[in-house]
Amino acid sequence: MRLKSQTLITTALSVIVVFMLLSFYVFSPNKIAYVDSAKLLNGYKAMVEARKEFERKQATWNANVDTLMKDVQDAIKKYEKSAATGTEKERQMAKELITGKQKQLYDYQNATRQNAAQEEQRLNQNVLTTVNAFLLRYGKKHHYKMILIAANGNIAYADPDMDITDKIVEALNKEYSVPVK
Repeated sequence: MRLKSQTLITTALSVIVVFMLLSFYVFSPNKIAYVDSAKLLNGYKAMVEARKEFERKQATWNANVDTLMKDVQDAIKKYEKSAATGTEKERQMAKELITGKQKQLYDYQNATRQNAAQEEQRLNQNVLTTVNAFLLRYGKKHHYKMILIAANGNIAYADPDMDITDKIVEALNKEYSVPVK
């Protein structure tokens, strides 16, 4: 009889433990959160640095365009002087110089626009890849069922308590300061 009651108690305890585990996993609220992408990217140090790096490169490109524009303007001034006093050959050479400088400027501007777009995409993609990998790790570590990205106000309404942007930015910047090994 005693063995039977022990078996019954063990079975009852097992059933209780199973129900407790089930209630924990099945009936516990799903953790869902969202991140404001603009706030995240404006606060993430890696993105701030990537933007600064891009701005430095863009300033260099703009300075080069300014130099080339000045060369074109100087060539035009030289042509205007030679038109009044120079020979036909001097005028023709000045015209060719202007055309060459204009083409050089035009080609450089086109190349710069293309390079700028590619460089900006590359810098942004590197940061976004890091952010996405971090969100995946963070979500798993903190048992989130879902982390949504609120981009350009795409979420009509969400409880402000679901916004984990500040936590993510803080953790990302902490990890950025001490890279993961």
